[in-house]
Formats: sequence, structure tokens, C-alpha cells
Amino acid sequence: MIRTYKYRLYPTNAQDRALDFLLWQGRLLYNAALEQRINAYKNDGKSVTYPQQWAYFRDQRHENPDTLGKLNAASVQQLLRRLDKAFRSFFRRLKAGEKPGFPRYKGRTRFNSLEYRHGDGCKLKFDAKHRALLYIQNVGDVKVKYHRPIPDEARIKHVVLKRKNRKWYICLQIELPDPVVGEHSGPAVGIDMGLHSILASSDGQTIENPRWLRKSLAKLRVAQRRLSRRKKGGARRRKAAAQVARLHERITNQRLDFWHKTTRRLVDTYGLIAVEDLTLNFLTSNRHLALSAHDAGLGMFRQLLAYKAESAGVRVVAVNPAHTSQVCSSCGELVEKTLGVRIHRCPSCGYTADRDVNAARNILDLAVKSARTGPPGVNVAGCGVRSLGSSLL
Repeated sequence: MIRTYKYRLYPTNAQDRALDFLLWQGRLLYNAALEQRINAYKNDGKSVTYPQQWAYFRDQRHENPDTLGKLNAASVQQLLRRLDKAFRSFFRRLKAGEKPGFPRYKGRTRFNSLEYRHGDGCKLKFDAKHRALLYIQNVGDVKVKYHRPIPDEARIKHVVLKRKNRKWYICLQIELPDPVVGEHSGPAVGIDMGLHSILASSDGQTIENPRWLRKSLAKLRVAQRRLSRRKKGGARRRKAAAQVARLHERITNQRLDFWHKTTRRLVDTYGLIAVEDLTLNFLTSNRHLALSAHDAGLGMFRQLLAYKAESAGVRVVAVNPAHTSQVCSSCGELVEKTLGVRIHRCPSCGYTADRDVNAARNILDLAVKSARTGPPGVNVAGCGVRSLGSSLL
């Protein structure tokens, strides 16, 4: 099992300049390797392979110890493999008739990461006071905010040094033994995803949409107008752009924090979680709903829920969402309603509930049927569940 642990780095001013220099040299090397491939194809009609490029730039490192020589050899190899992968993907898309996307030169704002092998130019260690430090070749020991301990049985496979908004991070890709997970004893629950209530469960609970982006639109509008007035290429424009980027980063962090906590609470509580099998294209392609759909991050919810459930022994069942909002979860009667109608009222049996809660109960019913666990006599709300055979779905 592969997991990635991300930590914030706190370099000194001298270390920050050294890290910037390494990133600058990595970008120059990437662009030089790309230019070499382009020129070789123009002149000879042949491409340059990764081994040939490594042999060339290995000699360049030795001849320029104060520039390219500052880069770790394994890091140079990873850069060249990154370029080779970009060309392989380009030719694959070209043969498939897709938009090819030829590899591009990297500007200083488009190259923000270097890769290492742990123990080769980069190593996590601890000092006498058990404080975490990251040794980076030609930089030194950098302070690490070690907020999440790495398990003793884990092995660090790969290291990615990353810069984002003038902050430095380290991503440790670790290999863990596959966990032996028992069956979760919690109840089953159905989850309906939406934009009015971001989540609604079959036990009657609803979570209002936090609307992180919309709450920050006023500040973003001011910051983006300030950016538009700055002269291109100036220091003041870079400063204004950094402020806009920090606002977007804050919104992203709020969204990620919310979904991490919500998905953890779900997998700790329930043994089977039923969700809608949505592609979300119908939301993001609608000009009236696109901003809210992207702001909600429902795809992020599905991704985080899947890997947390796997580790906790929780079953996640995705069901077809067709008509789940229209069918009465009590009697199975089809009750058509528009999106503006937020309360489900069944004229046949008199059942009344929030529209999304009714849909969540239908989703749970479908999941139990597809999982072949047999109908639960009582759902997590303590209400009787209709016979699965009476469903119109």
C-alpha cells in the first residue's frame, strides 16, 4: 500500500535561497533537455532517448560544479524521466487521435518541484531533542513541521520537494504493508450529494454547503482588480499575484480540511456507505451551477472517502442515482418534482421529508440490494424500510 505524507518545511533565509537556486537549475536543465530533443529531431529526424540524455547531462554536471553540479544525480535522472514521460504521453495521444499537447518549456512560475530518492541527497532525520529535520544536499538540515508521525513499519520510497506560494513542502511517498482490516460493525447509511445541502444522510442529518469560494469572492474581487492595475513584469504585480494565490490557497485548504474531517467521521461511524455514482459533468458544464459545483468539491469527497474506507474496513457502494429524488422512500410511489421543490410529500402514503434525505434513503435501499446483504428491517433512522422488490428504480 502506497501513501503520501505531506509536511511543511521552514528553511532559514540562506536555505530558502539555496532551495530557490536548486529549483532554478532544475528548470534550466529541463528546458535544455527539451531543446536537445527538439533540435535532434529537426536535424536528424530522430529522437534522443533517456539514456543518451543522462550520459550528456551527467558530464555537464561534472563540468559545471557551481551550477548544474549542485543538483543531486538522482534528481537529475528524475527530471529527465519526467521529460521522457511527457514525450511518451504526447505520442500516445497523437496515435489515439486525441489533442496531442506537445511538451512545453517551463517558465519560472511553471516549475515548482524536484524529486529525490530517500537517502540519496535527501533524508528525514531527528536531532537529539527528537525534532524532525530534512537533510537536502547543498542546502543542509531544514526544519520540518512533523505533525504526523510515519509508522515504524513504513519505508520511504520517493521524495518530492515542492514550492507553493513561497512556501516549501516535502511529500514523502511511503510503502506500508497491506493492513489486515476486520469487518466494520457499524450500521449502513445512504448519502445524497448536492449543492443546497452538500450532504444528506438517510438518518435525517444534513450538512449545509459551506460555500468557501463564494464567501471569499469579495476579497478575491478586490485582490484581482489590484492585480489587473499593476504593470506586467513589475515587482508590484508579482506581489499582487502572490496575494491572489494566497487567497485561493486558503480556500483550497478550507475545503480539504472540511472533507478530511467529514469523511473520517463517516468511516468511523458506518459500516456500509452508499453514495451516488455521479460523474458531475452535468453540474460543471451548466453555466448556472458550475461555480457552485467546483466550489463544493464533491469529487474530492469521493476520493477521500474511498481510501479512508479501505483502511477502515468500510464498504462503499456506488449506485445509479436515476430517480432517487423522485421516488418515495416509504412506499415506492413516483412523485415528480422540480429542483426548486425541497420537500418531498407523497400523496399516496403521506410521507414527508427533506428532498435530499428521501433520496439518501433510496440510495441506501439500492446499495443494500446491490451488495446483497438483505434488507435491513430498520434503517439508521429507526424507520421501517420498504421491501426492496417494490422499488421502482
